[in-house]
Amino acid sequence: MKKNAMITASLLFTVTVILAFTVNRQEQPKPWSVPAEHKSKKNPVKADAESIELGKELYNKNCASCHGKKGLGDGPKAKLIETFSGDFSSDAYQKQTDGEHFYKTKVGRGDMPGYDKKISDEDIWNMVNYMRTFKK
Repeated sequence: MKKNAMITASLLFTVTVILAFTVNRQEQPKPWSVPAEHKSKKNPVKADAESIELGKELYNKNCASCHGKKGLGDGPKAKLIETFSGDFSSDAYQKQTDGEHFYKTKVGRGDMPGYDKKISDEDIWNMVNYMRTFKK
């Protein structure tokens, strides 16, 4: 009887280890090339309290389900997509220009939908202003 218990425990341990290394293993996103004319685009919306609050509302409605409430890529839908949705608090994200963030939000690619038909340009800029508040 002890032998069966040990075999069962060993099998459970093995399955747990295998699952830990295979379940929810998301790909890192491939580099996202933004055209130069968009990369250098300046944010026309001042990052004041009103813009950031509006950006927060829009972000929570449209982005937080994948990117998470604090932009860490840990929203409830994040594990359902193939590619990690990114950490907006990271240096790599924060070093990108506002124009890059605007372009990526507007155009989208792969798992990331484009919001060009859903959210106005001004509101995307408000979201960019809010996403800047995630820096560490």
